[in-house]
Amino acid sequence: MKELIECIAKALVDHPEAVHVTETVDEQMITVALSVDAEDKGKVIGKQGRIVKAIRSVAYAAATNQNKRVRIDIV
Repeated sequence: MKELIECIAKALVDHPEAVHVTETVDEQMITVALSVDAEDKGKVIGKQGRIVKAIRSVAYAAATNQNKRVRIDIV
C-alpha cells in the first residue's frame, strides 16, 4: 500500500524528493501518513478535495484484497 500511495503522490507533485509515506498496519486497519512539500499540498488535495478522494478510492480498492480498511492522512 505504501508503494502505491508514494508512486501516485510523486507523479502529482513538483518536488517528488520531498514525498514521504509512513504506513502503520493493525489487525483491521492500514493507516497511511502522506507528507509532501508545503508548495505541493494543494496539488495532492486538489479542488474541493477531488484528487485526495481519488487517491483514497484507489487505496480502498487495493485494501479490499487484504480485507482491511484504509485511512490516508496528509501531514
